[in-house]
Amino acid sequence: MKRNVIFILAGIILLCLIYVTSELLVPSPFVSKEIKIPKGATFRQAVEILSREGLIQDKNLFLFIGRISGLDRKIKAGYYSIHGSMSPLDIFKMLKKGQIIEYEIKIVEGDSLREIAEKLSEKGIINKEDFMKLSSNKDFLALYDIDAPTFEGYLFPDTYRIPKGMDPVDAISMMISKMREKYSGELMEKTYELGLSEREVLTLASIIEKEAVTDEERPLISAVYHNRLRKGIPLQADPTCIYGIKSFRKRITARDLRRKTPYNTYVIKGLPPGPIASSSIKSIIAALYPANVPYIYFVSNNDGTHQFSVTEGEHLSAVESYRKKKNAGSKEDIKEVTGENGSS
Repeated sequence: MKRNVIFILAGIILLCLIYVTSELLVPSPFVSKEIKIPKGATFRQAVEILSREGLIQDKNLFLFIGRISGLDRKIKAGYYSIHGSMSPLDIFKMLKKGQIIEYEIKIVEGDSLREIAEKLSEKGIINKEDFMKLSSNKDFLALYDIDAPTFEGYLFPDTYRIPKGMDPVDAISMMISKMREKYSGELMEKTYELGLSEREVLTLASIIEKEAVTDEERPLISAVYHNRLRKGIPLQADPTCIYGIKSFRKRITARDLRRKTPYNTYVIKGLPPGPIASSSIKSIIAALYPANVPYIYFVSNNDGTHQFSVTEGEHLSAVESYRKKKNAGSKEDIKEVTGENGSS
């Protein structure tokens, strides 16, 4: 009798194993679809979705495995890509690892809002028009304590993995939080020590970012602008004169330098109303720690470096040297620099 019971139990266990194996390991027919697990959905609700899509047969078995594995307590929301002949166990592993569809967005140092908008639009995260509207939304700016016309310069350059379906506001918030995470602590203390605001530092850093080619020159370029600010001399930073008008990649002309905009530091004194691009942490540090040098001017050496000068005479000589190297064409194509910053 006892032996018969053992055989019966063994048979039941074997049948259970066969059933579980068939339910979990047998792949479904080839499929190619995306399954959305909504934000806030429970594991049970996720199982219902998978069942409706015909990806699992025994919901109770899936719920049981989820319970003993702990997945029922931490299901990750998002879009999951089901491709090929995947078994229920494959799908379970995907859910456990949280392998949702994500888009890689790379914001590089010096990117402007227009360039960032293009990258986000290409991935379908937010269209360019909505992004630009949000960038100047006063309620959104106030929410993040941004004292600037837009959140230009407040999106930290980094590589972000943004889940498909993520609220665009959350994606942008992530980039602002990253900037605040990097620009904090001792750097913020230095900001207060200099009597500057976060906006002023980010604005100066963004100009340095657009001007500097080598890391070694960042503190020197910063020093030129600090010296000019202290002496009340217009910054005459070339990148500011085309901000919001045309791409930074296009040549700057004499007409650009004369254009009257709130950002053109050839026609306004002091810093522009806000940053002109996203700055690297190196440029933020340079803005806070300028080199201890008396330079007032700098001009390109036409090789990625610059010639720095203290006096107008030295600068004019450097400009003449630049023009010879450049072998320029018409006056309209090349800036007519007459004793000022002359950066390029």
